Amino acid sequence: MADRMAFLTTPRAERERRDARERLGDRREVYRPGALLPVVGGQAARCMDCGLPFCHSACPLGNLVPEWNRLVAEADWRAAAARLLATNNFPEFTGRLCPAPCESACVLAIDTAAVTIKNIELAIADRAWEEGWDCPQPAERASGHRVAVVGSGPAGLAAAQQLTRAGHATTVYERADRPGGLLRYGIPPFRLEKHRLDRRLEQMRAEGTVFRTGVLVGRDVPADRLRADCDALVVAVGATACRELPAPGRALPGVHQAIDYLTWANRVDEGDLPAPPLSAEGRQVVIVGGGDTAADCLGTALRQGAASVTQLDINVRPPAHRAPGQPWPTHPKLYRETTSHEESGTAEEGGRIFATTTLGFRPGPDGRLAAVHVAEAEPPDRTPRAGTGRTLPAQLVLLALGFTGPDPDQPLAAQLGLTTAPDGTLARDDDFAAPAPGVFVAGDAGRGQSLLVWAIAEGRSTAAAVDRYLRGATELPAPIRASARSLVL
Repeated sequence: MADRMAFLTTPRAERERRDARERLGDRREVYRPGALLPVVGGQAARCMDCGLPFCHSACPLGNLVPEWNRLVAEADWRAAAARLLATNNFPEFTGRLCPAPCESACVLAIDTAAVTIKNIELAIADRAWEEGWDCPQPAERASGHRVAVVGSGPAGLAAAQQLTRAGHATTVYERADRPGGLLRYGIPPFRLEKHRLDRRLEQMRAEGTVFRTGVLVGRDVPADRLRADCDALVVAVGATACRELPAPGRALPGVHQAIDYLTWANRVDEGDLPAPPLSAEGRQVVIVGGGDTAADCLGTALRQGAASVTQLDINVRPPAHRAPGQPWPTHPKLYRETTSHEESGTAEEGGRIFATTTLGFRPGPDGRLAAVHVAEAEPPDRTPRAGTGRTLPAQLVLLALGFTGPDPDQPLAAQLGLTTAPDGTLARDDDFAAPAPGVFVAGDAGRGQSLLVWAIAEGRSTAAAVDRYLRGATELPAPIRASARSLVL
C-alpha cells in the first residue's frame, strides 16, 4: 500500500530536464527521457485524499486526478491509464503543454507545494502508449450518420475522435498540408515532438476518422454544399487572427507576426525545406509579448543562434506568491519561468523586460528594421511614462500579442450564415450550436484564444451535443457547456 502520509514526508520533485546548454544544440523535447518514472509513484502518493478534490473541478476536462494518483501510488498503472483516458483524449499533449490549473487548485497548494499532477499525468500517458493500452477504439456499429469537422486543432481532433468512436462517419477538413493545427505548426518540437501527434493521428485513422488536408472549406469546397452533404458540421477553425500592433514602422522589413516565424521553423523540422526563410541567426531579436507564444519564439531564436534575444512584456512583473485578489483555488498570475527562459540565462545578452510598451520601429540606412523604440508602461492603463523612452537595437521583431478570433476573411462563416459575437468569435448557444441548423462551433473559434485543455474539453462536449442532435440522446461525456468559465484568471 502507498504511504497515506506521504504529503507530510515526501517533498515535491519535478521532472528532470536536460542541461540548458545541451538543449540549445537541438530541438528535441527538453525533458530527460525516462527520468520521471523512478520517482512518480512517490509523488502520486503525496495526493492527500482530501475528500473534496478541487483539482478535479479546476480541470476543464474533469480529470479524475485523485483516482489515478492513488492507482499510480499503488503501481496499478493500467487502471490509472483507464481512468485518465476516460476523460482526456490526448493526455500526452496536455501532460506536456497544459499550464496545470489543477495544481494551483490542489489542497496542498494552500500552504505548501502541490502534487505534481501534470508530471504524473504525463507518466501515465506515455506508459499507456508504451504498453499498448492506449489503442484504437473503433465503433462496434455504424450509426449511418455523416459528420464533417472543419479544423484539425485540438478541439477539432477531440470532437472527431469522440464522434468516430460513437459510430458516426467523420471527416476532418484541414486547410494546411498536414493535420494538427497549432499543435503541428505553432508549438515547437522542444515542447511537443511531432511524432507524438502523428502517432495519435494514425490511431484516429485506424478508428475510421478520415482526414482531408489542403482543403479550405468555403473556397475549395463550398461550405453550404458540405453542410448539405453531411448530417452535422462542426466548425473548429480556431482563433487565427493575430492581434496587431499599430505602431509607426510596423511595415518595416524585419517586423513579423510570431506565428509566421514559428510556422517556418516547424516546417524545417517537418523536412519541407533545409532552412527557414525567416531566421534569427546572427540577429538581435526583440519579442513583443509575454505569453507562451513569446516563450516559444524565445526558445526557437536561441536555437537558431540569435545574437541576443529580448522579450518585452507590457505587464508589471507578477509576484512570486498569490496576490490577495487571486486566492486559492484560482490559477494565479505568478512570476513563472519557462524552459525557454531558463535557456536564455545561457546567452550573453538578452532577458525579459516587464512594464514596457512598444512605441514604434525605426529603420536603418538600408530601409530595414534597425531598432525598437520603447518606454516604461505606466500602470494601470499602460500609457508611456514621460522621460523613459529608449531604443533597443533589433534586426528582427516578433509580435506575440495573441489572437483576436477566427480569421474574418474566411468564406466559411458567410456561406453557412454564421454570425459573429461582439468579441469577434462565432456565435453559438450553450450547447455549442450555431444559428444555422446542424452546425456547431467548438474550441477557440467560439470561446476565443484559450488553453489546450479547454479546446479538448470543448471538442468532447461539442461531440456530445452533435450526437444528441443526431440521435436524440447521447452517452458521450460532456465536461463543460459553452458558457462555462474557468478558474484560470
